[in-house]
Amino acid sequence: MSEFWIVATGLGMAFHGLLILWVGGLPRAFSSGEPSTAEKGTPEAFGLFWLDQYSYIGGVLTLAGLGFVVWGSLQ
Repeated sequence: MSEFWIVATGLGMAFHGLLILWVGGLPRAFSSGEPSTAEKGTPEAFGLFWLDQYSYIGGVLTLAGLGFVVWGSLQ
């Protein structure tokens, strides 16, 4: 029965991570083309920084969730 909860948790994590990536997109480091930049210390630079952090969180949740799904399925 514990496999069910591992898979269910993994699906939830992956779903939330994909939603974050849908809204925030990929981090600028993983995007193709010229990344957008802003002058250091400006509100635009602050926004770009937090959008990147938000996107990294989405990526980690997605990968960890998919890992949980695979792990729970193999047990």
